[in-house]
Amino acid sequence: MLSDTEARLARELPGYARRVLDVLESAGFEAWVVGGWVRDALLGAPGHDVDVTTSAPWPETARVLRAAGATVHETGTAHGTVTAVVDGRPVETTTYRVEGRYSDRRHPDEVRFVTDVREDLARRDFTVNAMAFHPERGLLDPFGGERDLGSRVIRAVGEPRERFEEDALRVLRAVRFACRLGARIEPATQGALEACASGLAEIAPERIGQELAGILATGRVAWALRHEFPVLSAAVPELSPMEGFDQRSPYHAHDVLEHTARVCAGVEEFTGGVPSEALRWAALLHDVAKPACWSVDVSGRGHFFGHPEQGARTLRDVMGRLAIPGEVTRSAAALVRLHDFEIRATAPSMRRMLAELEALAPGQAPSLAFALLDLKRADAVAKAPRCMGYAVDLDAMSETLRQELASGGVWRERDLAVNGGDVMRERGVGPGPGVGMVLAQLLSAVMSGEVPNERQALLAWLRW
Repeated sequence: MLSDTEARLARELPGYARRVLDVLESAGFEAWVVGGWVRDALLGAPGHDVDVTTSAPWPETARVLRAAGATVHETGTAHGTVTAVVDGRPVETTTYRVEGRYSDRRHPDEVRFVTDVREDLARRDFTVNAMAFHPERGLLDPFGGERDLGSRVIRAVGEPRERFEEDALRVLRAVRFACRLGARIEPATQGALEACASGLAEIAPERIGQELAGILATGRVAWALRHEFPVLSAAVPELSPMEGFDQRSPYHAHDVLEHTARVCAGVEEFTGGVPSEALRWAALLHDVAKPACWSVDVSGRGHFFGHPEQGARTLRDVMGRLAIPGEVTRSAAALVRLHDFEIRATAPSMRRMLAELEALAPGQAPSLAFALLDLKRADAVAKAPRCMGYAVDLDAMSETLRQELASGGVWRERDLAVNGGDVMRERGVGPGPGVGMVLAQLLSAVMSGEVPNERQALLAWLRW
C-alpha cells in the first residue's frame, strides 16, 4: 500500500509519463520514473520534464512505444536512451545501465546494460537524485535520498571521491544543488569535492559556464563564495586572488572576497530576489581586478585605480570563455565598468549615466540604469559602516531616474527633436562628419540642461 506521500506523487505524475510506464510494463518490461521529477515532487514542486528508466533494451523501448502511437527519437542509443513524444511532451527513456571508468572525466569508457534498477541508481551522483518512483510500487530509495532531501543534505552516492573523479563537473553540480535546495554538503562529500575541484581544469568551459549560471540563478552565490570558494575559484581562477586580500582602505571593512559575497547578497535583497542575470554576474565580478590594480600611497592606504575598466575586460574574458550569451556579457561588463561612476540626483547626471550605458550596451540603457543603481546600493552596504548611508542617497537618484525616463529623457542623438537634415539646412553644410560633430555638441548641451529638447529651441541653437 502506498504511503500518503507516494499516493500524492502518483496523483501528480503527468498522464503522458504514466502512459510510457504502462506501455513498457504491458510489454513485459519494468519501468520507473527517475531523476529531477522525483526529487522535486517530494519537495512539493513537481516539474513537467519526466525521465524514465526501464529494463527494456532501447530497440525494444522504441518498438513498443511506436506501436502504441508515440513518436520516438533515437537521441542517445549508445547510452540506451530514446526520447518518446507523448501528447506533445518528450520523455527521455533509458535502459538500466552501469558505467565503466571515466578516463576523460566526462564520458564513461564503457556502458553496460543491466536488469536491476538498483544498479542503475547506484551510478548516479547524489542521493537526492538516486530515487525511482512508480505510481503502483511507490518510492524506491536505496541510498536514503528522501531522508537527505528532508534534512537538506547533499551526499554523494557511494564513495564520494569516485563520483567526482568520474566527472569533475559534479563538484559544481554539488554546489548548485546545495544552493538550489538551501542544503549543506555532508563532510565526506565536501572533502572529496574540494580534493577533486582541480579536475575542473579538464572540463569544457561551456559546461562549467552552464553550472555557474545555474548557481547564480539560485540567488545564493554569496553562500557559495563563503562555503565553497575552493570549488568556485577552481571553476573561475580569476576569483582566487580575492580571498584574504586586505584592501587597506577606510572605506572597506572586509577583504575583497567577503565584500563580493556581501554585494552578491545585496543585489538579491535590493531587487526582491529577481535581479537580472547580468546584474548577478556583475556583482560576482565587479571587483575581480582589484588585486591586480592595487597600489599603496605613502600613508599606507590602498588604492585600486582603473579597476572598473580592468574588471570589465576580465569579465568579458571570463564570460566569453564560459560561453555566456553575448548580450548578458555586454550588459554585465557595462555595469562593472560603471559601478564606480559618479552620479548625483539631478537630471543632467541621470542623462550622463544613460549615455554611458548606451555607449557600452546599445539599447539596454534604461533597464541597466536601474540595475547599476542596485549594484551601487549593494556595493555601499558591503563597505565600511561610514559608507552605508550612500545606499539611502541612491533612493533619491532612483526617483530622479524614473522622472527623467517618464519625461522622455534624452541621452542619444536620435532622441533629439532635430536631425542631421536640420543641421545641414540651418548651418548650410553638406553631408559629412561635421554633421555628426554638431549633433554630438547639441546632445551634450541638451543633456547638461543648457537648452531644452524642443524643436524651436534646438533650431535656434543651430542658427546661433
